Amino acid sequence: MQSNHIIGQVIVDQNSYQTDRIFDYIIPTNLQGEICVGMRVIVPFGKGNKRLEAYVLNIEEKVVDTSTHKEMIEAIDYEPILTEDQIKMILWMKNKYLCKYIEAIHCLIPAGIVQKERKIIKLMKSNWRDLVSSIQSKQRSILEVLEAEGGSQFLEVIEKSLDFKEIYSAIKNLAQEKIIEIEFDLTSRVKVKTEEYLQLTIDEEGLVGAIKHLKSAKKQGEILVFLQEKGRYPLATLIKELNTSRAPIKALVEKGYVEILEEVVNRNPFNNLEIKAFPKLKPSEEQQLVMDKIIKTIHEEEPKTFLIHGVTGSGKTEIYLRLMEEVIARGKQGIVLVPEISLTPQTVERFKGRFGEGIALLHSSLSEGERYDEWRRIAKGEVNIVIGARSAVFAPLKHLGMIIIDEEHENTYKSEQNPKYHAHEIAAYRSGNEGAIVVLGSATPSLESYYKAETGEIELMTLTKRPLQSKLPIVEIVDMKKELEEGNQGILSRRLMTLINENLQRKKQTILFLNRRGFSTFVSCKGCGHVIKCKHCDISMTLHMPQNHLKCHYCGEKSLSPSCCPECGSETIKFMGAGTQKLEKMIADLFPTASIARLDMDSTSQKGSHQKILGSFRNGEIDILIGTQMISKGLDFPNVTLVGIISVDSTLNLPDFRGAEKTFQLVTQVAGRAGRGMEEGLVILQTFDPHHYSIQTASKHNYLDFYQEELMIRREFEYPPFSNLITINFSGSNEKEVSSYAEKMAAMMKYVLKGKGCSKINDVLLGPNESIITRINQKYRFQIILKDQEIEYNLLKGIVKYFFIQHRQKYVPRTITVSIDTNPYNMM
Repeated sequence: MQSNHIIGQVIVDQNSYQTDRIFDYIIPTNLQGEICVGMRVIVPFGKGNKRLEAYVLNIEEKVVDTSTHKEMIEAIDYEPILTEDQIKMILWMKNKYLCKYIEAIHCLIPAGIVQKERKIIKLMKSNWRDLVSSIQSKQRSILEVLEAEGGSQFLEVIEKSLDFKEIYSAIKNLAQEKIIEIEFDLTSRVKVKTEEYLQLTIDEEGLVGAIKHLKSAKKQGEILVFLQEKGRYPLATLIKELNTSRAPIKALVEKGYVEILEEVVNRNPFNNLEIKAFPKLKPSEEQQLVMDKIIKTIHEEEPKTFLIHGVTGSGKTEIYLRLMEEVIARGKQGIVLVPEISLTPQTVERFKGRFGEGIALLHSSLSEGERYDEWRRIAKGEVNIVIGARSAVFAPLKHLGMIIIDEEHENTYKSEQNPKYHAHEIAAYRSGNEGAIVVLGSATPSLESYYKAETGEIELMTLTKRPLQSKLPIVEIVDMKKELEEGNQGILSRRLMTLINENLQRKKQTILFLNRRGFSTFVSCKGCGHVIKCKHCDISMTLHMPQNHLKCHYCGEKSLSPSCCPECGSETIKFMGAGTQKLEKMIADLFPTASIARLDMDSTSQKGSHQKILGSFRNGEIDILIGTQMISKGLDFPNVTLVGIISVDSTLNLPDFRGAEKTFQLVTQVAGRAGRGMEEGLVILQTFDPHHYSIQTASKHNYLDFYQEELMIRREFEYPPFSNLITINFSGSNEKEVSSYAEKMAAMMKYVLKGKGCSKINDVLLGPNESIITRINQKYRFQIILKDQEIEYNLLKGIVKYFFIQHRQKYVPRTITVSIDTNPYNMM
């Protein structure tokens, strides 16, 4: 039957393409006024009416058929969990990244969010009866229940006691008059951390009498005296300090002298950090010019993006701190993004050292509970600054004034999981929608960002000098081909070994960079040439010591290192290549008196281990620090005068159009760790390709020459920033089936492109080809690349959306997985 109803349009919390659409549910009369946009609700779903969580994106009144429309069951939240701005962002992300609604929602809501928030109503004014003239009958009923229940009770208990549900406006009015107070008790997947407190329930006169009365119960009297002096006190601490047990406390509670209160407390992710005051540094002339320009825009409240291109050690962090100070002074809030979790502690130390409280932390290394507590603090408006990795760009700040993206060139700002968003793009969206300023900072900006600055899309600010007159380090290139010809078959050049020894004698510190972890990068047989590969992936296994096991860095497969070749049985097994573990052993053998540490994913798997290693290095307890990309940025240690770059050839030779750019960035960033104090630094760059333009320009700290050279190549081959890309990745367990399906879909897309008048089909659609790594975790992989050459990017997206999203059930078999990435950073 057709009739007029209030309809809630919802997204159900199911990550499948079949449910990736908006569903209409009738909001029943008893829930109208309680349910609003942004809340989570329980809805009956499917033929079996399974109870599912759902997010309300819109509410409207319309005529519907009641025989086909179901009613919502109940509300989960008492307040919206999503704001209107966030709902707009979800819809935008769905279109921008061709993802599912729920994938976009999960970016904004932390893992383990509460399933149910229970409202506690507390009576604040015991003299409420004196206010009888201004209190309505519903309000009176509520207050009478509260009084009978000891002054506080759960909302559902009040509802049950009064046998009616339409009490929300009455409760809201009482709260506004401060007659009652509303708090939340959480029933959740994340257990809320609570702490018990003990407090007196009797006045001073009663206390004196109680202490006299308890002369024979010495411990009880001692507790009362303690509370008289200290006031409300943590129960666990009191038991420890008074060397007592719960028995005397229980007796005091029964006598009505004290009460135990349980309160929700936030988990503290800063526990492992030693925070010291971070003093203001006098800005250089260049720094002051940059700050003046951006502060002027802050005052104008104009959404704008700035790119600060500053050489390593040029004082970008001090600029960030000053800008954030200005933002906070104007009543706004800010987000500071760092590319890796490993850099978060250092950034937190500086911001907390300058601002003190009001800072929250968001990144994937936090426990689920810590992350949830931080998210709630942010949502409740208790913080001014949020610091974190990529996902912190979604922090639910209500008065966003600035987003700072440090080391903006890093590919970690691009998500490899659906939705495959880029933090730059989310920041730009929030800037336009919420009126915030975006500040990008890097010594080696991405080509796309610098091109935007050059063409006037964003504003470029430049820092060419280090403060305090410290110089950029000298970079020496060592040709490893010559070393090999002269009989040195090791991975360390003679020049580098000499300099490490000299540095040790001078009590200076050394950093050695090798972007490969493990002991040996592959294991092969000298007899037949067989290389031991992962049985699930088309990639060689890496040897890890001291466990003596082989590990696949893609699927995690482990096995013991063989003593003989599994192919021919020969015992001539050879461990080829070198990772950070092998380098660590070599350095320890060469320099037995040196204190050595390694910083990579294997050495920092335990929580807090990263800070511990860097703390020891900062304190001078470590002479030589060996590491992967973790040590390439952000570290500022004045006593480091030597940096050795063992090899960057693997990055340079990647089959990736960004290979040269990544190499330039890596060399420049690693080199920038040297000479940050008053003494000039030296960098030894070892390579088998010393004349490559990225190596040459990086050795001279010459970004502009590299940019011009690389831009020319990108323009020639129509790669970003001169085009947009879409990669479509196909995978499945049957190689022939995946290959055949990829060919079929390529032919269908070419047919559509031809119908749209595309004349350069083979330039627009590349492939399908085998992916660079053809098999991962028993799945064979093929790839199509689309370029918007002489064709609208939105048209390409529309074709992809038609085949792989809107009509997925028709065009994508269940045995094939299709993954879409817009403007990908990882082409592997």
